[in-house]
Amino acid sequence: MFDFGIVGYRPRWLRGIEAVARPHDPRLAGLVGRTLRHVWLVWDLGADEWFADCPVLLDFGDEQVEINHTRTDDLSITFNSIDPHQPLTWPTSDGFQLAWRPEPIAQLEELRGQELRHASLLEWAGGTMADGSVALGFDFLAGHLTIYNALDENGFLFGEPGRNWREHVL
Repeated sequence: MFDFGIVGYRPRWLRGIEAVARPHDPRLAGLVGRTLRHVWLVWDLGADEWFADCPVLLDFGDEQVEINHTRTDDLSITFNSIDPHQPLTWPTSDGFQLAWRPEPIAQLEELRGQELRHASLLEWAGGTMADGSVALGFDFLAGHLTIYNALDENGFLFGEPGRNWREHVL
């Protein structure tokens, strides 16, 4: 199993809203009312940019949700398995320098310290090859974050999801 060079990480790839909802709805719903402490991203130190192939970590204190997308419709959600204080090494390149960074993107910094109002699973229905892919939506008191499949990597949308997303509120 490919672990993205992250000690302890064992992604569990799922496809489709029902396959994702069944094991994860209760735990994701349990995040409501908690305060977001950090959003950790893997940073490419050489290019000075987000390395979107690795998981996105949302740290709510005693509960951390780890979200990762790959291919056009695979999603892995894990909990409390990654320590962002540990180094990571991309397994296919010795010269590729990566490190965990908390809120390296301004819009993520704006969400830090906010209470989660609700979480949702979102299904893309835009009439494209991405139809059926599943994203996670997090609605905070002063902002919204969607983590979606950006065709073989993670992507962010800030603000309310558009009409091409079908929402499954937890």
